Amino acid sequence: MTQEWFERHTHHWRDWELSALLDAKRRTGQQVSLVVPARNEAATVGDIIGRVRETLMDSAALLDEIVVIDSDSNDDTFAVATSAGATVHRAADIRPDLGWISGKGEAMWKSMFVTRGDILVFMDADLLDWDTHFVPGLLGPLLSGGDVSLVKGFYERPFLDGDGVQSFDGGRVTELVARPLTALMFPHLAGLVQPLAGEWAIRRNLFERLSVPTGYAVELASLIDTAELLGMDAIAQVDLGRRAHRHQSLSDLGAMSTQIMAAAHRRVGAARAETVDLWQYALVDGTITQKHREVGVSERPPAGPLRSTP
Repeated sequence: MTQEWFERHTHHWRDWELSALLDAKRRTGQQVSLVVPARNEAATVGDIIGRVRETLMDSAALLDEIVVIDSDSNDDTFAVATSAGATVHRAADIRPDLGWISGKGEAMWKSMFVTRGDILVFMDADLLDWDTHFVPGLLGPLLSGGDVSLVKGFYERPFLDGDGVQSFDGGRVTELVARPLTALMFPHLAGLVQPLAGEWAIRRNLFERLSVPTGYAVELASLIDTAELLGMDAIAQVDLGRRAHRHQSLSDLGAMSTQIMAAAHRRVGAARAETVDLWQYALVDGTITQKHREVGVSERPPAGPLRSTP
């Protein structure tokens, strides 16, 4: 099953010409929103927005809007993204009646209340080595007809290991947490090269039906729930070439891993906690020091019913 799915649903970004995607978009009348969740990404978000806007809005009308959701930044992310041509919203200001929780998934969930696209394309704001073909690559399976409703990107990820050699695996959390987790609990997802990739696209009428983890588990949870709702034929993946971004510390990756595991356990009927106590340890001035983190693992309900309320 995994090999069959992989062969039928794995594509390359070069499989679609931009002109063909533009024709398909005009023919179907669909609108496309690019959503960039960002927190303290002033150093990179301007280049991302500027290049995508010039290539895919000004030169070719593949995108109808570029929306940045600023998740509690304390740098110039808001101003830089605005100057580059994006519509920028602070996550806390979107539907304040629904409250606000700090997190990537929260920003993506809130985007459904301020975007108009029939298709939402998500891109991370910390990209360093990438190109604008990411967007049409992700849109290819969605604009080409068929039953696909969610498209994941995958790519080479240059990372310097201890010997100074570049490796191209799926990332530390993917290889040590997400892939073993899916092998044990969701083996039908084993054909996905990078289930945690931040570059992906989804039809609005699907995303608004999904429960959305407020933290870093949104990508895996969306895959699990889409497969449950629509089957694996609703999912495709596209090779986007090469991507690099800033790498986080192991302690931060531990918190991310906790959120991913909590979302997976929730989907097999385990306890639904809102927070998890994570204890981590470090050597400080020759002494082992204990650090406590309260990791948020809450989820937002499907946004569809909420979009019609004030």
